[in-house]
Amino acid sequence: MADPGHDNEFPDLSSFDDDVSVISTRGLEAFGRKVTSTASQLISTRNSDPASNPAYQRAMSEVQRQLQRPSLQRSVFSMARTTPTDLVRSHLSAREIQSRALAYVPDELLKNIPEVENSYSLFQGFQASFPDFTEEGKKHRRRVSRGRRLLDEEPAVPDGSPEAVHKLKKEKASMMHQLEMLGIRKNMASCEIREIDAKMENLAGMRRILLDRLANLEQEEALLEHEIVDVEGKLEEAQEMAAEAASVAMHTPTKSEDEAGSDPSEGPGFMSQSVYEKLPSANSTHSRSRKGRSIRRKSMPILHEHFEPGHMIRTMRAHQDNITAVDFDAPFGLMVTAAMDDSVRVWDLNAGRCIGMLEGHTASVRTLQVDDNIVATGSMDATIRLWDLSKAHYDPQGSRFGKEEDDDEDAIAFGNPDDEPVDPPAGSMADCPLFTLQAHLDEITALHFRDNVLVSGSADKTLRQWDLEKGRCVQTLDVMWAAAQASAFSVDTGGWRQTMRAADVSADFVGALQVFESALACGTADGLVRLWDLRSGQVHRSLVGHTAPVTCLQFDDVHLVTGSLDRSVRIWDLRTGSIFDAYAYDHPITSMMFDARRIVCAAGEDVVKVYDKVEGRHWDCGAGIVEAEQGKTPAIVERVRIRDGYLVEGRRDGIVGVWTC
Repeated sequence: MADPGHDNEFPDLSSFDDDVSVISTRGLEAFGRKVTSTASQLISTRNSDPASNPAYQRAMSEVQRQLQRPSLQRSVFSMARTTPTDLVRSHLSAREIQSRALAYVPDELLKNIPEVENSYSLFQGFQASFPDFTEEGKKHRRRVSRGRRLLDEEPAVPDGSPEAVHKLKKEKASMMHQLEMLGIRKNMASCEIREIDAKMENLAGMRRILLDRLANLEQEEALLEHEIVDVEGKLEEAQEMAAEAASVAMHTPTKSEDEAGSDPSEGPGFMSQSVYEKLPSANSTHSRSRKGRSIRRKSMPILHEHFEPGHMIRTMRAHQDNITAVDFDAPFGLMVTAAMDDSVRVWDLNAGRCIGMLEGHTASVRTLQVDDNIVATGSMDATIRLWDLSKAHYDPQGSRFGKEEDDDEDAIAFGNPDDEPVDPPAGSMADCPLFTLQAHLDEITALHFRDNVLVSGSADKTLRQWDLEKGRCVQTLDVMWAAAQASAFSVDTGGWRQTMRAADVSADFVGALQVFESALACGTADGLVRLWDLRSGQVHRSLVGHTAPVTCLQFDDVHLVTGSLDRSVRIWDLRTGSIFDAYAYDHPITSMMFDARRIVCAAGEDVVKVYDKVEGRHWDCGAGIVEAEQGKTPAIVERVRIRDGYLVEGRRDGIVGVWTC
């Protein structure tokens, strides 16, 4: 009888080839039999102690010996490094994987199916965009050898035979299938375009919401700044009252001094002498005048930067006659306008209201400049006046000047229910005049100041340099003398170009000028642009090119831009004195200005001509485009100013338009 200890002997694994993989079907079956035999021996009840069982000992030694085989170790390590996806792909075909993947869809996916208007499914789109059906996909096809092509070539089939008909039908079906796939791809692209349009509409709606939110934030910011100004004013008044109380207390006698100085024989009068001494006399009455508050905003509005170029911010009826000059300090800041109606008005661009009138000139103002709170105006009365707008009495939110706060808390500054132009109360700018400069013999046609230096040009054919600290003229430049010197020099040398032309009597002799430290650029009626050195009072260079009076100019560190009645805008290179670029228009140029990106000019039309230096394109901005759709014809634009994309234009009918540019 056989030994019972060998009934379930562990099978010998040496019979298996080392190259047989442990994860193959044969290997798995053998491994299963081994595990079953080993488990049956371990669970056997013949001996309570497994360690004393010889079969257990033999099985464990056999397992240990098998685990030491290099082939088995390599198989185990390989299986440990293999991903589940690779295991599945090694035992299942592609069709089996697709079938099993599509056979089950979780309930969560079925519940959350998005609702779209696309009539094609994802699988149809994948099939339609498969690389084999596109021109690009042909390059990814497997390259077939020449021998395979020879084997696959079919013998020539005669036309009209059933084989030829079958082949043509097959080609037609293939081409129809490709046509259907192209239709699917085309409709899918159309659906994507509609989805993008819907997203763009949603984003545009969100942008409008954010613009409204930004506008409300800027309004709250303006209100808060107004409250800060009020608190600052109350603080100054409280400090003044505290100082007055301290001075009165120092000059008031004490109680002991009153008793010592009083006469006991006299009876008590109606008021003691000390009280009479406290009463201010008519000569010593202290009038505490209300100090002007700075109306320059502490923060800079940025709402106009997010509008589309050419968007109208507002229009204002500034005057009843042709606007002769306009300037502003910053976007949504302070603007000063002058017109032929002999008035000069100050405006709050943030509220769109007139805050006062600068009174003092006896004739119309032809030119002006605004820098911070300082305004310089040149008039036909041959005088230049300087004003400090920080001393204006202006409440941008409510109470009218000269009224108590309790009278009308909800009043709007200088406004009315009908939204009609209302003149501000007289005296709101009474404290603004600084001083008057008088030396010219004829009307002031151009001026410019920087720091403490102001240069003015007049119809008396002279330029004058002023010291604003001392308020007096420090130098006079005779343009006619400079032109005569240049002509005489051209005769002596024979190589100098003609620099003297007959001036246009209908135009201003000094059309425009700009000063920077000791450099001065001046454009005159003879069409020349002269560059002066204020240290020597001599003309450093003359720029010859315009054929009519120069009406406007501006320069930076490299270029100088000029506009003329010859209907051209020219850009000069200051390093060489040559023309860098030029643009021609249909009408004379009356005003021009540029910022970091744009050159804007008034060219005798109802729109402002804009040249974008970055994009290199010309376009129109103004009421002529907006009102043309409504059948209206706005007035001609006479003056333009621009800063940081914020454009202000003044027209012949007295209307001022504010635009984003």
